[in-house]
Order: sequence, then C-alpha cells, then structure tokens
Amino acid sequence: MSQRAPMHAPSAPKEEAGLIRAIGVPGLAANIVNSTVGAGIFALPALVAAQLGAASPLAYVICAIAMCLFVTSFAMAGSRVSLTGGLYAYVETAFGRYIGFLAGVLYFLTAILAISGVVGLIGISVGGLIPPLATETGRFMVILFVFLFLASINIRGVRTGARAVEAVTLIKLAPLIIFVIAGIFFIRPEALAWPGWPGSEPLGRSVLQLIFAFVGVEVALVPSGEVKQPARTVPRAIFIALGITTLLYVLIQLVALGVLGNDLGKSGDAGLAEAASRFLGNAGRTLMLAGLAISAFGFATSDILSSPRILFAFGRDAFIPKWFAHVHPRFHTPDVAIITYAAIAFTLSFSSTFQRLAILSNMAVLLLYVLCCLAALELNRRDIRSDGTPFKFPGAILAPILAIVVIIWILAHAKRDEFEVTAACIAAASILYLIRRFVVIKSAVTQ
Repeated sequence: MSQRAPMHAPSAPKEEAGLIRAIGVPGLAANIVNSTVGAGIFALPALVAAQLGAASPLAYVICAIAMCLFVTSFAMAGSRVSLTGGLYAYVETAFGRYIGFLAGVLYFLTAILAISGVVGLIGISVGGLIPPLATETGRFMVILFVFLFLASINIRGVRTGARAVEAVTLIKLAPLIIFVIAGIFFIRPEALAWPGWPGSEPLGRSVLQLIFAFVGVEVALVPSGEVKQPARTVPRAIFIALGITTLLYVLIQLVALGVLGNDLGKSGDAGLAEAASRFLGNAGRTLMLAGLAISAFGFATSDILSSPRILFAFGRDAFIPKWFAHVHPRFHTPDVAIITYAAIAFTLSFSSTFQRLAILSNMAVLLLYVLCCLAALELNRRDIRSDGTPFKFPGAILAPILAIVVIIWILAHAKRDEFEVTAACIAAASILYLIRRFVVIKSAVTQ
C-alpha cells in the first residue's frame, strides 16, 4: 500500500501573508509568561489552602502536569496550522466553521468571565489600600471607574490601549518576586507538614479553581502567523514558559503557607498581602495589595484591547445584530463592541465573586481545550501540515488523549449550576449559528 501524501493547511489570507515572522523562542516564551502570570495568583493561594491546607502545593503540581499535556496538544496542532488565531484556527481547520464558531464563543466566555473576576479583585485591593472604599458602594465605584476608563481609552484607539498595556507589563512581577525572595527566610517548616493525602473531591475542586492561574498559553499563540519556524519555536517556548510559571507559583504558595500556616485558608482574597505583612510589616501588605491592583489592571487593559473584537466579528458575520460591528467614525475602533463588553463585564464583576467567575471561566476554557485536543488528533490523522516538520515524538499522540481524560476529571468536580450556566451559553450560541445559516441559505435561494 502506498503511503498517504500529507495534506497542507489552508494558505494564509492576503492580510496574513504580509505578516513578518519575527517572534523567536525567547520572545514567545516571555509573551506566554506575561499572559499567564497575573492577578489570579494573588488570590488563589488562599482559596486552594482553604481546600487542601498544607497539601495545597500538590494542586500546582497536578495543574502543571495537566498543562504539560494541554500544551503538548497545542504544540502538535500549532506546528501543523500556523495561521494567526491560535486555538480557534486549529479547531476551525480541523472541524469546520460551526465547531470553530463554538471555539470562538468559548474563548469569549473565558475572557469576559476572567476580566469580570479580576476587576472585582481591583475593588478588593483598592478597598484594602483606601479604607473608605472598602464598602460595597466603594467597591461599586472602583469597578465602575475601571471599566469606564478602560472602555474610553480603547475607544480612542488601539495605540492608546497598547501603551497602557506596556506601562504595566514589567512592574506586575516585581511584588511577587520580592514576596518570594524576602519571605523564603520566614517559612516555618512545621507549617508545610502534610496531615495526610487529600481526598479526590477537595483536590479536584482546587485544581478546577487553580487552572485559572495557568491559563494564558492560548492567548500568546494567537500570533502564530508571526512566529519564526513555528514547528520548532511554539513547543519550546510554551514548555520553557510553563516551567518558569510553575516554579514561581509553587514558591509563592510555599512562602504563603510557610508563613501563615492554616491562617492562609482563612485570609480570603488577600492571602499574599496578609502573609507579606508578617515579614515585611505594613509596607509588605501595601506592596502586595498594590501589586494585585496593578496586575489586575494590566490584565484587564490587555483583555479589553482584544476580546471585544470577538463581539465585533460576531456582528460582522451576522451571528448577532450588525450594529455590534459598528466602527467609530473618528477613532476607527469597534466602539459598540467595546462598550457592550465593558457593560456585561461590569455587571458580572459587581454581582458575583472572584471564585465563582474564575470557575466558570475555567470551565469554558477547559471545554475549549477539549476541542483543541480533538483538533490535534484530527490534524494528525489527516496529516495536515504547513511550515516545517510537525512537532512529534514517540507516543506524542497519547498527549491529547490523556489531556481529554484529565479535563473530564477536572470538570467532574464542577457543580450542577455551573454546568447549567455553561450549557445554556453553548445552546444559545448554537441557536444563533443555526439562525444565521438559515438566513444565509434563504438569501441564496431567493437570489
């Protein structure tokens, strides 16, 4: 039997063909670390410690192993499809427009739920820094101001929004590094002693929460069309970035746990600030609260620069009313999409908690990861390839299969109402897609 010839990935559209492939391993790895490390790690150590106590570092190890499987699947797909668009491009190439559309919807849910939860943390941190704003009214005003400010600067133009992102990128890691370096000398070894192996339920629930701190790889893979030798660069960059991120997270958890012990699980969303106050005094608490606010603002600034474009694309393609694709006549930005996105996020941010929004965001992104893992299997089966030799190694095909099994285990620890919210969003998106298909077919018949 003759060997099947490899299929080639879709060629890049004209606007993508002109992109310069200038991003190498260091640049892409740095971009992934920047996209991954954010406000979540300031709040999650306390939430995980409340579930697992001294065994909480185990949740980070499990998340890291899971992410290794996920990013291996992403690398397999990314080395075969170098189109700009990241996971969305992989899924659409493998399964067509409908599943690709659902991937876009899941990405939108992931983004808007994440920014809602993170901006809520800004309200908490500012309240900790300025006591008069520690009330519900104060939190409302802080959250409202953040979204009004972010929406206004992004409506004024992409360049203005990008400058705001650059202003906070470098300084958000400084408080975390100071926390680890200073706090490692104050760890009490007895506070890290495990009372016993944790049960499956608290461990799974903790991982479901903690995945929030590891999400970010797929955001950095969106510029695949601008990456040099993607088959080589993508896998190396994501594994380097994952290693750096995991090491930093484990050190943060060990310091916080070693300093506070069981009190870490009782400290709410300001666990790192409470731990820092034990060895750096009030200055340490202020540093961590300011770091949380800056990191959260940096994430929100970056997100609102890009994610409203999903609403714009849905409006442009008639999945939702066309006016969502309106462009500001002066600033040439998707103003209606930005305002709508900010309004929805503001409502979610004030009406819910970081923990609930993070879990719902994680469920959406894990379902997106399932689609990407299935896409990796399908692209491999059809031997679709674009630039260079696809990323593979002995047994690589097992990675997406194991990743899907891990995701099913993680999602099994979600609550019924959390599933209902996610299922309702997917059902609504499917109805929108079917309506659009009906309108397109009817229009074609009448012409």
